[in-house]
Formats: sequence, structure tokens, C-alpha cells
Amino acid sequence: MSRKLLTLSLTATLMGGTAFADAPRVAVDIAPVHSLVTRVMEGVGTPDLIIQAGASPHEYSLRPSEAAALQDANLVFWIGSGLTPWLTDTIETLAPNANVTELLEADGTIELEFREGALFEAHDDHEEDEHRDDDDHKEEDDDHANEEAGHDEHEHGDHDPHAWLSPQNAMTWMNVIAGQLSAADPDNAGAYFANAAAGRAEIKVLIGEVTATLDPVRDGRFIVFHDAYQYFETDFNFPASGAISISDASDPSPARIAEIQDRIAEQGIDCVLAEPQFNPGLVATVLEGSNAQTGILDPLGSDLKPGSALYPQLIRNLSTALAGCM
Repeated sequence: MSRKLLTLSLTATLMGGTAFADAPRVAVDIAPVHSLVTRVMEGVGTPDLIIQAGASPHEYSLRPSEAAALQDANLVFWIGSGLTPWLTDTIETLAPNANVTELLEADGTIELEFREGALFEAHDDHEEDEHRDDDDHKEEDDDHANEEAGHDEHEHGDHDPHAWLSPQNAMTWMNVIAGQLSAADPDNAGAYFANAAAGRAEIKVLIGEVTATLDPVRDGRFIVFHDAYQYFETDFNFPASGAISISDASDPSPARIAEIQDRIAEQGIDCVLAEPQFNPGLVATVLEGSNAQTGILDPLGSDLKPGSALYPQLIRNLSTALAGCM
């Protein structure tokens, strides 16, 4: 370790891990991204978390301390308006002079378009099903119309914003974060980039661990509570068979629930996964009459302590919950 990095480490230890007086003030939107920024800033400073773990990022009222953290920030890292549309104006108002990084727009970020329908199939595919009668068509057309309205109201854009659930994106973002921090604080650039390299190496090991966890259950089929996991599914080549709700901002229609129940019966779905923040009664309704197991996926790590260890544990928990439910 160089003398400079050793001095940084010793000073951080003596100060109880608090930020250096001359380190940039950094604010971050959600706990998984905060975890990545914390890893890159390790030994130099500590970022502030704006949206507390366990809270929905779609709608959130800032506490005075969180608003103050934004006001004091030199840098802001956030997923983007697709996840937290309310935060756009808040950042512009409270942190007009901060260097703001929207990670969904960062170079190298993998972006996936929203999937359509309860079974992730295009509307036209449903229309070609010769086994449906006119009433079924009308009910489903109404359902799709309602879901499209939900897209416009809640999802703000063409791309799924849950991009942090791709470890590939997490590795890309660690370099982006290090670059922005180094531009603001060149004296500590070596520490930022060394931390980012170490963090990326840790995520590569994590990818191997998750792959090994999922390999024995790859023949299984599962349904998720809402369509938030396609980045994880894509990275690990383990696609879901459908989602109970198109968004966590609204409840599914009766027609959508019926569609999911049909899929469970027809394909012998092994597992239906709930989320800790949302109505468990919907999952119970979907499971009626089936032998599918149930488990819980948490895309935000709501029960984990914020910090550098949260992100890898969040991804690890997704894989173990999925494998255990199978």
C-alpha cells in the first residue's frame, strides 16, 4: 500500500470512518447505489443516503436531514427520473450547483425496454390466440389499456429503471462513480480508482457465486410480484414466466390475475415470489388451486444495513431466495 493510501486508511480509522473535511459531499438516491458509491469512497469519505432503505423510491417525502444532505452535496448520484420522477425537480431546487450523475444515462449502461403484458408477450400475440372468445378479448383489451395508462403515469420513459439489479451495470457504474469523484477530488483519485477496481473484482466473484446457486434450478419456472427483475434475469440467463403486477405503483386487474393463474396451471410454475413492501394477499390469490411454492424477493435490500456490503448481499439474496423457492 502506498504511503498516501496508508495515511488515508489510518486517518479514516482515527476519525471513526467519518468523511474527511476536504472530501466532497456526496448524496445518493437509493441504498443499492449508495452501496456502490460507499465502496468507491472507502477510506476517503462517506456518502449520504437520500431515500431510506425499505421506502418506495417512486413516492417519498424527504426528511429535513435528507434535504440538507442534498443542499450540501457537491456530487449527486441517482438512477434517474424513470425510477424517481419527483426527485428531478428536488435536485434542481436543492442542489443546483452539484455535479449530478444520472446512472441510466452513463456510458456503457445496459438498458432494457419495458416488457408488455402479464406474460411479457406483445399484445398482438394475444390477439392471435384462437381459443379466446369475444368476451375474453374485450376483457383483456381493457386490461392492456389500463396497463398502458399505468406505463404513462408511473414509469416515465421507455426503459426499465431497475438497472442496478444487473451486476454488469454495477461494475460499469463503479468506474463512472470513480471518474466523477476523481474529477471533483483529484488528490484522492488513486484511492477512488483502486477501490473501484477492487469492487469490480468482488462483483465478478459474486457473479460466479450466484451462477453456481442458480445452476441446479434452471429447469424451474417462476412468477415475480412486479416486473422489476429482468436485469437480473438477463445477466444470469434465468427468465421469469410473468409478473403479477406491471408496476409496484398499482394493483393488477382481475383479468391480469386470471392470466397469471392460467400460466401457473398450464406451465406448472414452481414458484411465485412476493416482495416485503407489498400486499401478500395478491400472491395468495394467484396461488389459489396451485401447488406452486412462494418466496420473497427484495430489489432494494430493505432489511439490510446501508453500506458497501449491501449491494453484493442484495444480489446474493435474490439468488438464494429464487433457488430456495424452487
